[in-house]
Amino acid sequence: MSEAPPPTAPPLQPRCGLVAVVGAPNAGKSTLVNALAGTKVSIVSPKPQTTRFRIRAVVMHAGAQIILVDTPGIFAPRRRLDRAMVAAAWGGAQDADRTLLIVDARAGVTDPVRAICERLAQSPRPVWLALNKVDLIEPPRLLPLAAELNTLLKVEETFMISAEKQRGLDRLLDQLAATMPAGPYLFPEDELSDLPNRMLAAEIVREQILRQTHEEVPHHATVETESWQDRKDGSVRVDCTIYVGRATQKAILIGDGGAKVKAIGQSARRELEALLERRVHLFLNVKDRPGWDEERGRIRALGLEDEG
Repeated sequence: MSEAPPPTAPPLQPRCGLVAVVGAPNAGKSTLVNALAGTKVSIVSPKPQTTRFRIRAVVMHAGAQIILVDTPGIFAPRRRLDRAMVAAAWGGAQDADRTLLIVDARAGVTDPVRAICERLAQSPRPVWLALNKVDLIEPPRLLPLAAELNTLLKVEETFMISAEKQRGLDRLLDQLAATMPAGPYLFPEDELSDLPNRMLAAEIVREQILRQTHEEVPHHATVETESWQDRKDGSVRVDCTIYVGRATQKAILIGDGGAKVKAIGQSARRELEALLERRVHLFLNVKDRPGWDEERGRIRALGLEDEG
């Protein structure tokens, strides 16, 4: 008499959820999203307000699909562009299953952080807190900081991390995966982001502008991909236009004899080739367009909703 085969374990039910990553400008949100995704999804720079629109990064971990929604930093808006960026950040938090608040531990509880906590306290969605850049401050400061934030906002979990040094991320990722709601995956398992290649190219160029220019230029520049042509040899030609607010900013971007825009283009091309794994022919054009950050068309081209 043959033995009955051992019972097979039921297949694991897929889990999938959206996690909005919010915080003040320069808290390290994009650095964290890139670290958790294991690849570059969002551009990063030392300057605040680097991220301008919501970017979804797809992370597969422990059988769960975690969709990280990298949002613009939340600040007091002045321009039409600013209002659209802040609205995109709060929209990302509203649509998510969970909100992950990133606070720069070195900066502590600033006025923008207090304002964000007050707004999140009104939401019924669960909030987790991640104190970032903990490698840059003395450990005894961390618990009082976490306690102060918990008086402003009830959080379910608190994590001490360094996104740049990739410390404390394993526990965060494990906890996120374990708490994702049951449901089908929203993206193919091998997809890394919902960012189209045309917008990726524009963002990589803008990242180099942020890194290679100073003063008023970086936050008064925007980049649009005008054309994307796949070539028979497997390479791609990409034409981008950089818009700035004033003629003086255009002169700074171009540089003496075109040296600055050439350096920006070379660095952006190398970055794109590494990300796309193909040869890239990148051509940049610089135009001064006063008031572009108040134009509905330019704001929509960034993937933002016009907030008026």
